[in-house]
Parts: sequence; structure tokens; C-alpha cells
Amino acid sequence: MTPPDASDHRWSDLDRPPLSAAALRRALVREGSLWTSLDVVPSVGSTNTDLAARAGELPEGAVLVAEEQTEGRGRLDRRWSAPARSGLFFSVLLKPTGIPVDQWGWLPLLAGVSVATGLSRAAGVDTALKWPNDLLVTVGGEERKAGGILAERAADGVVVGIGINVTLSEKELPVPGAGSLALAGAVSTDRDTLLRAVLRSLAQWYGAWRESGGDPAASRVQEAYAAGCATLGRTVRAELPGGRSVTGEAVAVDGHGRLVLATAEGVQQPVGAGDVVHLRPGASTEETRGTEE
Repeated sequence: MTPPDASDHRWSDLDRPPLSAAALRRALVREGSLWTSLDVVPSVGSTNTDLAARAGELPEGAVLVAEEQTEGRGRLDRRWSAPARSGLFFSVLLKPTGIPVDQWGWLPLLAGVSVATGLSRAAGVDTALKWPNDLLVTVGGEERKAGGILAERAADGVVVGIGINVTLSEKELPVPGAGSLALAGAVSTDRDTLLRAVLRSLAQWYGAWRESGGDPAASRVQEAYAAGCATLGRTVRAELPGGRSVTGEAVAVDGHGRLVLATAEGVQQPVGAGDVVHLRPGASTEETRGTEE
């Protein structure tokens, strides 16, 4: 008998075993849960793109997970790439009917709080949030980006995509300044465990937000985001649409999820969209910025 090709064996990469879709569904897709379906695919261009294409026919709570993304996207259409099974790459469909649309902008920030909470419990890693959608970890005393969040309107809901670098080694990082949970000293890099923790955390925070009518203060989402936001208290440069920029101290995240900057002119400038660069104290040089390709 010819032995099976090792490359076809389910456990051919012992350091990066595949996700167990059946076990994940048993743990997460149950009566009364937010999660109504969970699919794991070997490879996809973008989980956000694929899930958004089916958003009109799927119920709230659909989850699409990919072992590999070939066309993963971050903000401003930047590419997000990583080796197969080296991270968590997934999208969820949320349909917050009854919540004012002007509060839907809190969903990516709520997702950030959920990811940080879930990873703290399951990986033992202190994950900070860089406004509006980056996940930061500390590697060798340096802040590095280990993940990101992208929320997009789709049909009558929102698709929230989350990417987290889990086991990437230093030589596998896509760009300087990137990081991973493994490099940050995670106590666990079991992706099944991490995904369950993040999705359970997201269900809890989203449920509280919905029950409060989308009120970020009553649901404590605003408080939790501010507590975990590494941008607050720092001098930053916000690069705004149209090529403009504004520099100031990040002093608050307001009720609409905007970052409020106190400028040198004494103006409180809310920023609702843009690329934020952390600046070193007393200088205009960059300290931390997004690391998508």
C-alpha cells in the first residue's frame, strides 16, 4: 500500500493544526446564541467580501473563517497577508435592527474591545487598541500591530472582519512593526480556543450594546474602549481624507466614537475618519502606525 502524502494529512503541520469547524459549531452555534452558523474554508480572497455578498440571504450571526486569505484587506484598501493557519481571519454578520444607524459606527470599536477582552482571557496577552481599529501587543518592550478590524455595510447589516496574527515568527512578519501573539509571549496559541474566546466576548459586548439601544455609555463600551485605548494621552497626527492632517493630544473618544484631539491652538478637534499616527513625545517622528501592507 502506498502511504498517504504527508502534505495531505490533517496534522501535517503540527505547529499549525487546522481549525475544527465541528467543535467550534458545537461550542458556539446553539439555541439562544448570537451565532447562527459557522463555516471554515481552506482559502478565500477575503472573508469580508464573501460574507458581504451573501449578507442579504443570511441571518444575523453568520461567521465565516478562513485558514488563509489571499486578498485580505485593512483600512484604506491596504493588503493584509499572512501564512496559512498562522492566524485568525474571520468575518461576522451583524444586523443591529432598531439601533439608530448613526450608532453603528461603534461596531468596529466594540469589536476591538471584544477581541482585547477575549485574548486577555484566552492568550494571557495584554492587547491595546489603537484608534480606530488596530490591535497592539508588546514585543520586546515595543508596541507592535498584531491585528486589525474592518467593518463594512452590507445589505441590511454590517460585516465585521477581524484579523489576528497568532503564530507568525519574526521572519514571517509582513512589514516592520508587525507582531503576533506568539512573539508577545501568549500562554496559548491554540486557535480554536482563541476564536471561541473572541466570539463569546463579541456576543457579550454586542448583546449589552443592543440591550442599551446602541448607547455606548450605558453599555459601557465607550468606557471599556477608552480604558484599553493606547492612543489616548498621546500626541498623534491624524491624516484626514483629502490630504489634510491635524496634530494634537488625543484626549477622548466621544459619544460617536470619534477621536478628540486637543491642538496647540486650543481647539478640540473631533476626528471621525482618518489614519492616526502615534508620535514620539516632543517630536514629529512616528512611533506607531498601521502596519498593513
